[in-house]
Amino acid sequence: MGIFSKKSLGIDIGAASIKIVEVSVSGNKRKLENYVEFKLPPLEKSIKTFHGESLLLISDDVAQILQAILKRAKIKQRKAVFSIPDFSSFFTTFSLPPMTETEIPQAVEFEARHHIPIPLQEVTFDWQVVEKEQVASGVKLKVLLVAVPNTVLKNYQRMADLSQLEIAGMEAEVFGLIRSSFPRGPLEHLPLCMVDIGWQSTTVSIVEKKKLKQSFSFDLSGTGLTDDLASALQVEPEKAEDLKKRFGLDPQREDVSKVLTARIESLALEIDKICKNFFQSEGKRVDNIILSGGTSFLFGLREYLSTRIKKKIFKADPFSSLSFPSVLNNRLKELGPSFPVAVGAAMMGAEN
Repeated sequence: MGIFSKKSLGIDIGAASIKIVEVSVSGNKRKLENYVEFKLPPLEKSIKTFHGESLLLISDDVAQILQAILKRAKIKQRKAVFSIPDFSSFFTTFSLPPMTETEIPQAVEFEARHHIPIPLQEVTFDWQVVEKEQVASGVKLKVLLVAVPNTVLKNYQRMADLSQLEIAGMEAEVFGLIRSSFPRGPLEHLPLCMVDIGWQSTTVSIVEKKKLKQSFSFDLSGTGLTDDLASALQVEPEKAEDLKKRFGLDPQREDVSKVLTARIESLALEIDKICKNFFQSEGKRVDNIILSGGTSFLFGLREYLSTRIKKKIFKADPFSSLSFPSVLNNRLKELGPSFPVAVGAAMMGAEN
């Protein structure tokens, strides 16, 4: 790259794996410099990235893993953007009556007290206007509010310090997903449903013109599906995980697919309800879904959702917005749905 290029790491720390992406930006060109995924030992109890119900990172343990990954991958860049799990964040939208620009921040803070379930002094929050509507008395605003507990942010800072990394930014996972995987072409002008199915939770978001309009998190997860299988088939979790990955929703293995389909059906109902509610409130149909997350690889999932809720399903392809050697094309296409958050975080750091 040229002498004026900027580089950054995007780091996505999940319950099942740690993903790191290095991106460089020079002018309008964005280049993939490196990527790596470290999969945590399956269902291993001795290594945890999240601790119990506190949702706090065990920063010392993760810092050691990060240092080892960076060393092994020969990544020297130390400026990084960290993604924060959506289940550690609070999202809400609300409307404000017509007011002047200078009045908005105070009005948002006042409303935040009614929407954030913990005291404001215990969180860091940010907001953006996602919609403006002209009414008789002026311009009515719709605001998206995002808040993260300060304890979570402090743990990320400690982890970065221990890893000798410079934090260039922190953001909720959904914003990295939008930045890297919102499609170009005809679909970019339409509202989309972006579904991220992770190891610990699922986030369903409505996005329009790259702006987050709504976001909801559910406890359906990769580990939950494994636990359901283990309980129903009375097998060890490791065996259940293997059956899930091998057969998924394959009707030929009814013992497995029947259990998994019951939970996936609940996800289909939630997605359908969210899309219908958006249509009722905004008057805009949501006909396309972008699927991402490790559990999105579940065999038969894409076909089941498409048939069940009558929508077109696309898998996230975050690497398509970056330049890289053509020999990697098939591999990155395959890995894409599990990397959008890390790619999006890296893009944020390199472009700022």
